[in-house]
Amino acid sequence: MSQTEDVSTVVLTKWIETRLQEAIQAVFPDVDLRLIRLQICTNAAFGDYQCTSVMAIAKRLKLNPRKAAEEVLGHLDISEVAHDPELAGPGFINIRLKSEAVSRALLQAAVSGQAFTQPVTSPKRVVIDFSSPNVAKPMHVGHIRSTILGDCLARVSRFLGHEVITDNHIGDWGTQFGKLLVGWKNHLDRDALATDALGELERLYRLVNKACEEEPTTLEEARQELVALQRGDSTNLSIWKEMQEVSRVQFDQVYARLQVQFDHTLGESFYNDQLPAVVSELIDQGLAVESQGAKVVFFQGIPELEDHPALILKKDGGANYTTTDLATLDYRRKSWEPHEIIYVTDGRQQLHFKQLFQIFKRWQPESGIQLSHTWFGSILGPDGKPFKTRSGDTVKLNDLLDEAEERALKAVRAKSPDLAEDSAREIARIIGIGAVKYADLLPNRQTDYVFDWDKMLSLSGNTAPYLQYASTRIRSIFKKADLNEEAFLAQWSQGALQLVMEEKQEGILARKLIHFGLILESVLEDHRPNFLCNYLYELAGCYTAFYEHCPVLKSEGQLRASRLLLCLLTRRVLNKGLELLGIETPDSM
Repeated sequence: MSQTEDVSTVVLTKWIETRLQEAIQAVFPDVDLRLIRLQICTNAAFGDYQCTSVMAIAKRLKLNPRKAAEEVLGHLDISEVAHDPELAGPGFINIRLKSEAVSRALLQAAVSGQAFTQPVTSPKRVVIDFSSPNVAKPMHVGHIRSTILGDCLARVSRFLGHEVITDNHIGDWGTQFGKLLVGWKNHLDRDALATDALGELERLYRLVNKACEEEPTTLEEARQELVALQRGDSTNLSIWKEMQEVSRVQFDQVYARLQVQFDHTLGESFYNDQLPAVVSELIDQGLAVESQGAKVVFFQGIPELEDHPALILKKDGGANYTTTDLATLDYRRKSWEPHEIIYVTDGRQQLHFKQLFQIFKRWQPESGIQLSHTWFGSILGPDGKPFKTRSGDTVKLNDLLDEAEERALKAVRAKSPDLAEDSAREIARIIGIGAVKYADLLPNRQTDYVFDWDKMLSLSGNTAPYLQYASTRIRSIFKKADLNEEAFLAQWSQGALQLVMEEKQEGILARKLIHFGLILESVLEDHRPNFLCNYLYELAGCYTAFYEHCPVLKSEGQLRASRLLLCLLTRRVLNKGLELLGIETPDSM
């Protein structure tokens, strides 16, 4: 973006950010422009936006931060959109928008349909690894955080212009299949397999696993079946493939309910033939060494890993999870050439990924791939312990979604008893699934949260139903006005209408809308969808205050049109924000 570029052609916040980057670069020519960011003021008394980048630069260069900021301000000209920037504290640069700039930003968004965002100037190719259920086991509540978080990051990344490749790295190879093969051959109930395949496979595994604990002969039988599978025995391979297929069908059913899609589903087995080469290269490079008959990577010089060597090859010659993940990484490097790979898993795997990333950086030092482990906490029950059924079993994901929809259906019927059954169930599906997703994305991802049906399905507070209701309420205004949205927007694009904002609440709402793009960028910076959740909740609150103080349909002329435009833009941002969270919005509630 050049200095001569018209502010009306770009998103306002990006224009200001670019001017800041140019001013800072004029003072510090060697600075990395990617580190210079515009931030939303947490306290409106200080302005609309703030830049703290100069303080960080000055600290690194051992300069006086306030004097450095003063020098930057001498090169900063944003008078077209903002009042004179203010210097505060040790070097904060505070920026307050002019009212006419806010108006122009609203009109630009309305006409362009960009919702206060624009594609990134330097898009990346990003691989996101998430969900990753195990074959032959039902998806349970433990999979929901990875699935929903990964999907949200993919949606936001694509929306901002990045190229995204999603990969469901399923667990389809390992020691559990020896036990499953024993169960399949000796105890399989075909009728049960036809009605509930994963339930039957789970029964078989539990049955044989218990037998292995009690009878050494059964454990040895399972080992032999696994060896036969790994050697390519046709019977065992055929059974294994059938297990894969029945699992895939049920996985796809869950993903369809969650509206989650993957570009690739490559299981652990896909990389089996690549493992020997990986191990050989690590040995040849001196990264993996023999230790007590196994091949191990040590991490001298890395304090947090020095006492945690990584096993690459077992004594018996078998590979493990780390070996497979290294092969997966190398395949992605060669096949997709990504700039970044994001792994979305629970926090218990932090050590594993620290080891994995260190090994890969030593093994492939020229790759330049940014590796990120986006980890999350646990879902807890009301007792503060891991969320379980009343009998103490793991909650199956399909059962959880069923209950969400049924609870939502009761609420819909209570509110609209005359609603047709099909319509009631469709609304309940949207509300129920949306409530579960939002409740999972709302907390800081690294914290545990308590699963609470009443709270997540409430029409008040920071919930998906509250935001969905806010959207439907705005939609009803246009119905009451009997106004065609396309024709209405055409009037603005043709210059037939002029934006008028007389009340404080109108200005607050307008400024909150403009923040949308910066919020999405902050979501990607640290992979935290809770920033978007909280923003949407705050936006809905601003809209409520606006609606209460600023009559829409009762106003007239340009004022009425202006308030309707604010309504339309609010609904557009609410709907887009919910969509990026993976949440649908019903037409009515």
